[in-house]
Order: sequence, then C-alpha cells, then structure tokens
Amino acid sequence: MLEKIIILDFGSQTTQLIGRRLRELNMYCEIVPYNKFPENDESVIGVILSGSPFSVNDAESFKPELTSIRKKYPVLGICYGAQYLAYSSDGKVEKGDSREYGRAMLTPINTKDPLMKGIPENSQVWMSHGDTITTIPDHFQIIANTEDVQCAAYHIEGENTWGVQFHPEVYHTEVGITILDNFLTICNAKKDWTPANFIESTVNQLKEQLGNDKVILALSGGVDSSVSAVLLNRAIGKNLTCIFVDNGLLRKNEFEKVLKDYEHLGLNVIGVDAKEYFYQELKGVTEPEKKRKIIGKGFIEIFDQEAHKLKDIKWLAQGTIYPDIIESLSITGHVIKSHHNVGGLPEKMNLKLVEPLRLLFKDEVRRVGRELGMEEHLIKRHPFPGPGLGVRILGDITPEKVRILQDADDIFIQGLRDWNLYDEVWQAGAILLPVQSVGVMGDERTYENTVTLRAVTSTDAMTADWARLPYEFLAKISNEIINKVKGVNRVVYDISSKPPATIEWE
Repeated sequence: MLEKIIILDFGSQTTQLIGRRLRELNMYCEIVPYNKFPENDESVIGVILSGSPFSVNDAESFKPELTSIRKKYPVLGICYGAQYLAYSSDGKVEKGDSREYGRAMLTPINTKDPLMKGIPENSQVWMSHGDTITTIPDHFQIIANTEDVQCAAYHIEGENTWGVQFHPEVYHTEVGITILDNFLTICNAKKDWTPANFIESTVNQLKEQLGNDKVILALSGGVDSSVSAVLLNRAIGKNLTCIFVDNGLLRKNEFEKVLKDYEHLGLNVIGVDAKEYFYQELKGVTEPEKKRKIIGKGFIEIFDQEAHKLKDIKWLAQGTIYPDIIESLSITGHVIKSHHNVGGLPEKMNLKLVEPLRLLFKDEVRRVGRELGMEEHLIKRHPFPGPGLGVRILGDITPEKVRILQDADDIFIQGLRDWNLYDEVWQAGAILLPVQSVGVMGDERTYENTVTLRAVTSTDAMTADWARLPYEFLAKISNEIINKVKGVNRVVYDISSKPPATIEWE
C-alpha cells in the first residue's frame, strides 16, 4: 500500500505548492477540502493543514473538528493551520500592528526539536499573514521565532502536532524543503513515490478497475492525453480506442502531425474531422464561458457518435490533471473557469469516466512519460488549452479568424524552436484580439487585426510569469507575422503574470 500525506485545504493560493514540495521529496500526497478528511484510509500517515485567505476570527472562516486527527496522526499546521490549532486550543490569535508579508529571518529556539533539525540561525522564510499568535496555550512550546513574531513555530507537548506561521512550501523559504522533510521523518515516511512506482501502481489499478471493458480515449496531441493513452495501452491493450478530433481550433497542420506522432506508440487511433460542426455551433458566440461550454459539449457529442460506432464501449478516458480539478472548483464552490475535461459526462452517453493522471501535476506527467519511454518531443510539448484556439480568439469565431491566428501562431512557435527558446518557455501562443488599428503598408493605409504574443514560465500552471524573450527575437517575429499573415498589421507582447492574469486570455 502506497503511503500518503493528506493536505487539508483551507483555501490558500499556495496549497498546491505544499503538494508539489512533498512530491519532490518522493512522498505521495492528496489535497482534500478542509472538511473531507478520508476517515477510513489506512494509507494515511500524516496530515498538513494549509493556509487560508480567512482569519480564524472571521465568522465565515473554516473551523473543522480536528481532535480525532490530532490523536491519530502527526499534524503540521501552516500559517492559518498553525493559527487555527492555537485558536481551537484556547490560545489567542490577534490582528498584528501591520500585515507581515515577505521575507523574515527565522531563529530556532529548540534545535533538538525534530521539526527544526538542520535549520540554521537566521534562515530566510516567507511570511504572509495579517494575524499572529499572541498567546499560546500552556502545553504549546515555542521552537522558533523571528524578529517580529515571537511564536513563528511551535510544538504541542504530548502530541505529534506542530505549527509554523510562515510558508515552508514557497520558494522564498530557503529551509522550507528541509522543514517538510523533517515532518516526513516524524511521520516515519518511506518516501517511495516515483514515476516507476506510479506507473506500476496505476497500470495495476487500471487493470483491476477496467477488467475486460472497452475504453474510448479523448486524444488531444498534448502530453497529458498521450501519457494517459500509453498507460491505458499497457493496462488493457487492444481494448483501448483513441479518438482524435479536429475541432477546427487546433494549431496549423496539427491534425496531421499528431496522427503521425502516435504511429510509434502502437495506439489504435481514429481521426475525426469535425471542423464544420464546431464552426456552426460557435457561430456568433462571443462570451468566453459559453464558448468553452459549447466546445466541451461538442466533444461529448462527437465522442457519443464515435462510441456508438464501436461495440461495447463502457468507459471514456481523459487526460485530466490536478490543476484542472483545482481550477475548476475552488474550495468555496465557486467555478473559476470550466475545463471541458472535468466534471463528468452526460447520462445519455452511458459511459463511466477514467482519469489516470487526475492527481498529477504537469511536470510529474512529463516524468512519467519519460519513464514510459515516450519520444522527447511529445513530452516537451507546451500545454495547449482543451478549447484550443477558441480561447485565443477573443470575440466570435470564424474560419477566417482561425486561419489568421493559426498562421501567426505557427510563425511564433517555429521561431521559438529556431532560436532554441522553446524549452525555456512553459507555454506560448498567439491571441487574436477583436481590435483593428490603422497601419501603413507600402503607400497604402490599412485597418487590420492585432495579434498578441503570450509566453510564460511556470512549473505547474498554478502561477506563471511572463517570459523575458529577447527583443531581437520579438522584433523578428513581429515583422514576420505582419509581412506574411494577411489581415494583421500590429503585434504586441503580453507582460502580465498569473496571478492576477491567467495564462489564457479567456
């Protein structure tokens, strides 16, 4: 049985980073809502409480009963989690004189405490809180402080429970990985989470789950669906049929290229040309969420048609990954944006859903792909949104707009490859704006379209920064797009980071 750490999510923006750090330490973990602890899961060996946008003193803040968890497992509270442990034990948490945000220097008081093992004096940590623990219960022992925070870390005597008011999961906490590793030592963790381990356990799980059932897989050409296909192929072989749909919103010549790429994988792939269907369904639609839902519904319609052409299909497989699930539904239940491959299927399909990668981050999917022996160009492909160019054409979608964007995007992506910049960027693409501007070509005045270039660096798509591409490169690409793509006379570059902007424009 694979051991796991449960991360109770109280709504922090950095909850997913806790999971990533544990995975980097080869520790399997799962993030669940603060009130959804898996009571009967015998594989759980420890619990981490995340931060939160709330104050523990807010009436609407999340306040679960943790007594049974604290008695049974080692527990580490982070920021809000630490403050809630103190608050619920009759300690006092109050608003500070000023919000503490940014770097602070940590000094261990009890260097013999197992959580502080190997933590030197004046270690940089990252604070992000408006409240602070001002009075600790008698059975709480302070084990570290900073210049401004008397109780930066504590241990509850008589329990395997700790709390830290800083964020060990963020990169700016230089000793963060050590603190998390120390907690895993407290949990007696084996730390046996590896790509090879994942492949073995997942293939066995798929064999047990699917038996001799037949599965239809939604291929997109991206790494997520490709790795899903190879895993399923190992588990059920000929019982897997892959469907690759050309929705008219793919990159230039993508349909033909992807079908060729899959030849070496030995997959049973059916290509479906559905461009006209999607163009008709999207005609005149401008609202981003409505476009996403139409495209998602269209995929379901096409798969339903294809499934009925095949015999005895019982499952639909999808390349859903962890960030898809996290972004589709926040802890408060508010949809951030719809992902076409999250949220189940219409009953009319009568198909069950299988998602082999639903608990993996993108970089972990790539590690698994390499372990599976997949070709590097498939593994290193930039993420591409499920709705494709539908979320990169702002406003209504027409075949002509698709043609313009495909041509501009192709010049941009090929340029990144030619300049050896492709692998330095997490994701890149062109966006067609519903904006026309005046230009001059030759002796003639033009009034044509504006294209935005977007390139970001990231590790997991939860946060992203705009890529600092060379000016010479951007100048060349801009010039080439304007000269070669009919209908474009202006190119701009997006320098927004996530948050507050998202990677895609819609």
